Amino acid sequence: MKEQFKKFLNEEQDPKAIEKITSKLNDLLMKGEEVGYIAVQKKPAITVFPDSIVLTNKRIIICVPKNLGLSMNFTDYTWDDIAGAFVKENILGSEFSFNTNTDLSISIDYIPKIQARKIYTYAKEQLDLLKNPVTISAPTIEAAQPIDEIAEIEDEIEEVETEEVTNYAEILPATTPYETYEPIQPQAAPAAPTGDRKLSELSKEELFDKLQNYKKLLDNGLIMQGEYDVFKKEILSYM
Repeated sequence: MKEQFKKFLNEEQDPKAIEKITSKLNDLLMKGEEVGYIAVQKKPAITVFPDSIVLTNKRIIICVPKNLGLSMNFTDYTWDDIAGAFVKENILGSEFSFNTNTDLSISIDYIPKIQARKIYTYAKEQLDLLKNPVTISAPTIEAAQPIDEIAEIEDEIEEVETEEVTNYAEILPATTPYETYEPIQPQAAPAAPTGDRKLSELSKEELFDKLQNYKKLLDNGLIMQGEYDVFKKEILSYM
């Protein structure tokens, strides 16, 4: 316990007073309560039994020695009960005071200036925490989603994206009117140079030459595949 309070001996605190306080605080501190600062009174004359003030994360404790230092009175005030804290620097030390919500004023004088500034700063920090509590939420770990759920989410995203594209297309005016196209009907290919003779009058060699001519027209893109198939079927029927 003594090791815990050694850090409060670097601002001119009376070591004997700190030792007496720490021996009592061991039984006074509540669960989760931590001491933030200890200030010890220092009067111009020799102060045999100085008053002390202890600030924790839960309250302010006023320590007043009694019976020639054989006993001590402790008076505590929780931060919820405190309305404000004040410090007044004088020529000989400083005066630290605070008011409660019931208009009660408590003060301790002859606190060394550096100690008074420290307890005032600590008090302001605790009061600010009450007004603006800081909430730290623990990070949440999401469980891995089944493949089916992931697929459903992807489908929903795709539907939303499609809907947005559709709506965007509806907003923009069309640059060119839509045109409808009729399917191209097969047209009669130009007849090969066989005169006015009918297919039934041609020999197999002539029919074969005629088919070859249609194939050349198809390869050159002059007739469609459907047209070529019609001509081919008709020619083959006479061979």
